[in-house]
Amino acid sequence: MTLEQLRIFVAVAEREHVTRAAEDLNLTQSAVSAAVSNLEGRYAARLFDRIGRRIALTEAGRLFLVEARAVLARADAAETVLADLAGLKKGRLSLAASQTVASYWLPARLHAYRARFPGVAVSLAIANTDAVAAAIHDGEADVGVVEGVIDDPALRAVPVAWDEMALVAPPSHPWASPSRGADWSPSPTDLASARWVLREPGSGTRALLETAIREAGLAFDALDVALELPSNEAVRAAVEAGAGASVMSRLVAAGGLASGSLREIPADLPRRRFIALTHKERYATRAAAAFLDLLAETPAA
Repeated sequence: MTLEQLRIFVAVAEREHVTRAAEDLNLTQSAVSAAVSNLEGRYAARLFDRIGRRIALTEAGRLFLVEARAVLARADAAETVLADLAGLKKGRLSLAASQTVASYWLPARLHAYRARFPGVAVSLAIANTDAVAAAIHDGEADVGVVEGVIDDPALRAVPVAWDEMALVAPPSHPWASPSRGADWSPSPTDLASARWVLREPGSGTRALLETAIREAGLAFDALDVALELPSNEAVRAAVEAGAGASVMSRLVAAGGLASGSLREIPADLPRRRFIALTHKERYATRAAAAFLDLLAETPAA
């Protein structure tokens, strides 16, 4: 049994499709099929059921998948230690970041990191804040960067930047009417009667709005939610189309505010922090430490 066979098996199991696994691994379909067949033949164990053009894990396959992933994780960890011994001439950095951070704040820092350490391979997974925290907790990424507050005692949280928030609406919205004075802002009654476009539960942006609504003395569950969407760009597009009001990072809203497709509504919204997350008890690679050092070069005030 080889690591290559294990990687092929895991890829097929995760995709439930030989052809897709072969494409993602940059291998021929016959090579992938042969690797799986060799495993099954050598150990006289059927790992997959073939159902037409689909395949599905057998019970033996499901049990073996857990062990195969664990072996590959240990192999990756061993490779990381050796890479660390060689310094930062080569290595690997696995990142996870929330959507706002990954799309608007992180790219310039990733560019700076790659320019400084061109031999380090960087991967980035994008998810909402809760999912990123879970990835760091479970060891699926070396460093996470999210917005808001994370309540997990296993994680170390270091502030790295501030993020300004904006209440936005389409130009056709009553709140954006020119008849409103420049200092007008919506009352709790206005907030309660408005239609809203929100991010999904688990998003740091949604969590901030939930807190602001409750601090205004309102029940968040009583809001009129027109749409609940899984990305910042979808929320922004829905607001621009007239679906309702929303709260989003100024980084997200900037393009729409500049073009006039969004209007900013005066509101006393708190700033939020961008937070770098690491696991307190997991091995910290030199690549991860160097990335955290780069983020600390422009610390949050």
